[in-house]
Amino acid sequence: MASMRLTIAMFSIVCFISTVFGKCGVNDLVIGTVKSGRQIGGKPEWNVQVVNNCNCSQSNIVLTCHDFQTVKPVDPSIFQKNGDHCSVNGGRPLLPRADVKFSYAWDPPFFLFPFSTKPLC
Repeated sequence: MASMRLTIAMFSIVCFISTVFGKCGVNDLVIGTVKSGRQIGGKPEWNVQVVNNCNCSQSNIVLTCHDFQTVKPVDPSIFQKNGDHCSVNGGRPLLPRADVKFSYAWDPPFFLFPFSTKPLC
């Protein structure tokens, strides 16, 4: 009887951990864009923050960034355009509740949306 209780308890713990930590994806990535108030090359500067709201790290984060342009260079290890998609953080893991920030200058601002990610749970 005691071994049955232990088995049920262990199974419950595994299910709980899977539920809390195992369901990460693009819906756990939040992208905020705010105008900095600065002008660069006659274009407004925009500050972007990508936040991982998951309880697990996420790597290989890719955003949609159709027609993305900037007059201010962006560090490619932070944000790099590849066709209509852009990689974030050089594909390196973004820790739970962590963020990565970058700025660009263009008018109008671009709508950046999570496209894909690899959860590390």
